[in-house]
Formats: sequence, structure tokens, C-alpha cells
Amino acid sequence: MNLKIVDLIANILVIIGALNWGLVGLLNINLVTLLLGSVPALVQAVYIIVGIAGLYVAYLTVKKG
Repeated sequence: MNLKIVDLIANILVIIGALNWGLVGLLNINLVTLLLGSVPALVQAVYIIVGIAGLYVAYLTVKKG
């Protein structure tokens, strides 16, 4: 897999995570649990994947700086 594709996917996941947290803060709506709440393992997997993407994007930011 091309590294640029991984970078793009990671950035998209971080944006989705940020938007979800914004909705939680503003309206107390968690889209992840709203959409996937009936499958707790899937909800947890989404949070883990978004968290890993956040760490990856943070690493890229520090590496470029």
C-alpha cells in the first residue's frame, strides 16, 4: 500500500474523530455509538482505529517539524 494513501486515510479518520468529539461536546451526540451502538466490539474497534490514526498523524507532524 502506498504511504500517501495511508496518510490520507489517517487524516480522514482523525477528522472524523474530531467531528465526533465536537458533536459530543456541543450536542451530546456520539455518532459512533449512535450508528454502531448495537455492536459494542465494533464501537471499541472504531475508537481504537481512530486513536491509532491520531497517533500516526501526531508522529507525522512531529517528524515534519
